[in-house]
Amino acid sequence: MSKISSKHVFTSESVGSGHPDKICDQISDAIVDACLEKDPQGRVACETMAGYNLVANVGEITCNGWQDINPEKIARQVVNEIGYDDERLLFCGDNFEYVSRIHGQSPDISQGVTQGEGLYDEQGAGDQGMMFGYATSETPEMMPAPIAYSHRILKTLENMRQSKEISYLRPDSKAQVSVGYNNGRPEFIKSVVISHQTDEVPLEKIRKDLIEVINNEFQATGLLKKDTEYFINPTGTFYLGGPYADAGLTGRKIIVDTYGGVGSHGGGAFSGKDPSKVDRSAAYYARYAAKNIVAAGLAEKCEIQVAYAIGVSKPVSINVDTYGTALIDESIIEMIVKDSDIFDFRPAALIESLNLTQPENWSYRQTAAYGHFGRDMFPWEQADKVEALQKAAKIVKAA
Repeated sequence: MSKISSKHVFTSESVGSGHPDKICDQISDAIVDACLEKDPQGRVACETMAGYNLVANVGEITCNGWQDINPEKIARQVVNEIGYDDERLLFCGDNFEYVSRIHGQSPDISQGVTQGEGLYDEQGAGDQGMMFGYATSETPEMMPAPIAYSHRILKTLENMRQSKEISYLRPDSKAQVSVGYNNGRPEFIKSVVISHQTDEVPLEKIRKDLIEVINNEFQATGLLKKDTEYFINPTGTFYLGGPYADAGLTGRKIIVDTYGGVGSHGGGAFSGKDPSKVDRSAAYYARYAAKNIVAAGLAEKCEIQVAYAIGVSKPVSINVDTYGTALIDESIIEMIVKDSDIFDFRPAALIESLNLTQPENWSYRQTAAYGHFGRDMFPWEQADKVEALQKAAKIVKAA
């Protein structure tokens, strides 16, 4: 694949923590956290639905100590902490109807993904499928600029909402950033779109305040231009939001959760799943490998695909694509990823490597808003294989 040389504009969107789908992701992941705290080997597949005055949980959970976990209490706490703590929002953590239809994991799945019971007497993958990890040198977080900037502006606005610095902001929000590229590098921000739920205040004030926030947030990038366009609450009023205005579901923002449409996606969602589900854990590990390759200076962009068969520990395939940006022979990078001992994509190995069953200083709930990638708090974001990769590349090139 040849290196990108044409000028183009690419757009990505993010949604805030108060978006209906993100409410659901956070509830599901808060339940994952509670289960793993009780039982690091617990099995969780928890889906959440939110609608007008309703939250429902369905799924399969097998966890020692489950009897001590109250998913309704967790759901109400999450909703209130997000900011739906006022009945005037027509969705409130203190009074929504709650329904649970959670049951145990299927024994047919369990036998293939439990250590010592799967094929080759190892923990097998929790499902078949392919997962992708991606990294690029175009931003400090090694994420594509459009999705990185979309997350960044909404997180700033959330902080300002929570601190009451902008007191009229309500929880539901979306952002979209369009970035112009030249020879594969960000050159300018063409437009910024923000739709943010608010109290009943004049639209002119909302637009003035939010444009000021955008300018302060992105000024240091050097990408804002005189003709950058701003679309703030372009439909006019946005007073009623959240699950009252639009039902939410776990796992419905898979592009927001990953790379904003850049690269490929295997189709699997993350939230509500324990790390035995390779939809989640292998996608994290593929990002870990791709980010370290870029950080090591072996390529400017890197995408890694890994594929599994259910109950089988060894991946059925691993593919590396640097989009023509490799600074050494791409076949050497692929050889290092597949055949060296730097990375191990077997489910039990990658879970242990990233300590995914017993998180320290982070939680799965924290992943459930503003993207699963690009924030250093998570172990798959650590560039701790750089030296090993550089050393391996020199050895292979010299051979």
